[in-house]
Amino acid sequence: MSTQLPVDIQAEPDDNKQAENEKLPVLALLALATAVFITCLTETLPAGVLPAMSADLGVSESAMGQSVTIYAIGTALTAIPLTVATAAWRRKRLLLTAMAAFAVANTVTALSTNYPLTMAGRFVAGVAAGLAWALLAGYARRLAPVHLQGKAIAIVMTGIPVALSLGVPAGTYLGKVFGWGVAFLVMSALALVVIGWITATVPDHPGQRPEGRTRVLGALSVPGVTPVLFVTLVFVLAHTVLYAYIATFLDHLGMGRSTDLVLLVFGIASMVSIWIVGAQIQHRLRALTIGSSLLVAVAAASLGLLSDSHALVYVAAALWGLGWGGVPTLLQTAVGDAGGEQADAAQAMLVTLWNVAMAAGGIIGGVLLSVLGAESFPWSVLVLMAPVVAVVVAARQHGFPLRRG
Repeated sequence: MSTQLPVDIQAEPDDNKQAENEKLPVLALLALATAVFITCLTETLPAGVLPAMSADLGVSESAMGQSVTIYAIGTALTAIPLTVATAAWRRKRLLLTAMAAFAVANTVTALSTNYPLTMAGRFVAGVAAGLAWALLAGYARRLAPVHLQGKAIAIVMTGIPVALSLGVPAGTYLGKVFGWGVAFLVMSALALVVIGWITATVPDHPGQRPEGRTRVLGALSVPGVTPVLFVTLVFVLAHTVLYAYIATFLDHLGMGRSTDLVLLVFGIASMVSIWIVGAQIQHRLRALTIGSSLLVAVAAASLGLLSDSHALVYVAAALWGLGWGGVPTLLQTAVGDAGGEQADAAQAMLVTLWNVAMAAGGIIGGVLLSVLGAESFPWSVLVLMAPVVAVVVAARQHGFPLRRG
């Protein structure tokens, strides 16, 4: 749905002033942010209740850990095909369908006493996530006037650090006190609340007409899309290698009992990062992306060189959170800007590569742990961040331009 004026109509000064005075639909955006929260927490919650899940289902913790991997695989395999298949659907109907799928999948996970059934539920949740992630950023853009689209996406993406810094610890606590199944049932109940919230507050938008659709892979030919997708793949891979094994790395440093506190520092810094990005993204997307990349690289170097000091580990976690928190907003905004009329296709590819990177990060991190030990994690992040910084700096015309169009 284009926001551009027809070429034969000129915007009057009063129209520009009126556009500047437009406000964001905060209730609708918060509904979408809660949908993001559900998506992210559904993916990461097993990490907090893994021992209890493995004991109840009679499998090893390593096997139970694959419940996160299969979620990412479900997303990666289906994001593009489902985006194509549902292109004509009205956007609100599609989002409600994704949230209903989360409610069903989390209920199956909560009540299952069978490992294969649990994994099937997790796969369905991943499929729902692929549908939601390919939709949410574009939906946020459509709800906001052009000059506030970056801020709208930032509001929606706050669901990620809130899920990681508050949701996972809360879900872990519920799992310890009432059982891990209760934590997943609460997620199902929250999905039902969000369905009602979206129904009441989020405006509908049409899907694409058949004549307006393009091949998903055709988005790769649009200048700027490929650099953003490369940065997404490698940046998320670098982050996941360390984040997925942060408990193991901290245990290696003798800080195993402080994992929750380190993650809290990371989560708070991530929320600060999202606030900064939301306030500045309209005019400083390129600078913010370069700054985020450098902050994560500096954090990794600090963890590699200065981890003998536990206080500096907390400083590194804060730098990591400041660098990472705004990255989903920055990359989804960048790919939407670069994609133009093919923004939905570009978003679907970004979601696919994001989850490929997450699944690969878990696997590569496991190999690094076995071969080189936990001390290799920060150095691996540093090596991966070098090409990220190089590509962002080089993509000054398309992808991460000096000025947003």
